[in-house]
Amino acid sequence: MRGRQIFLLSMLLVGTVGCAASQESIDSTQPPQIAFSQVKAAPDSYKHQPVTWGGEVLSARRLKEGTRIEILQLPLNSSLQPTTELNRSQGRFVALQREFLDPATIPAGTFVTVTGDVAGSITLPLDETDYAYPVVELRTMKVWVRTEEQPARIRPYMGPGPYWGPYWSPYWRPWPYW
Repeated sequence: MRGRQIFLLSMLLVGTVGCAASQESIDSTQPPQIAFSQVKAAPDSYKHQPVTWGGEVLSARRLKEGTRIEILQLPLNSSLQPTTELNRSQGRFVALQREFLDPATIPAGTFVTVTGDVAGSITLPLDETDYAYPVVELRTMKVWVRTEEQPARIRPYMGPGPYWGPYWSPYWRPWPYW
């Protein structure tokens, strides 16, 4: 009886230590995510803060200071892939790549997830108005390949047909028994 109590107590202790260690590793490696709407409301107050956003590329343009990528923000799923629900977008943002990036490699319509630091905002014309874009200085960019959803394959009907019967099923073989 005493051995069983010691065993249970040791398992409880190991479980508690294991949970505490995993909680520390989760908290230390994952910085709190800053929502797009927060940065859009006050971009200067979040300067130099890391963010991970995603969306659909609207345009990419090479400038003297780098490549400016205009992105329509979209929510990310659990694998950090942007969803295709355009009606859930909260606006647009600009990702700035300081190193050379050919705009032809990310054409309009490409889905991307970017990680970088907030660098304030920039006001650019959008149709007949001016729009304040939050700016992210890129560290990493993941380009997602759009996969067209395939319709479900329907198996052909395997029910009774002209060859079905007591002796003509697909599994019946006319083996001689003698």
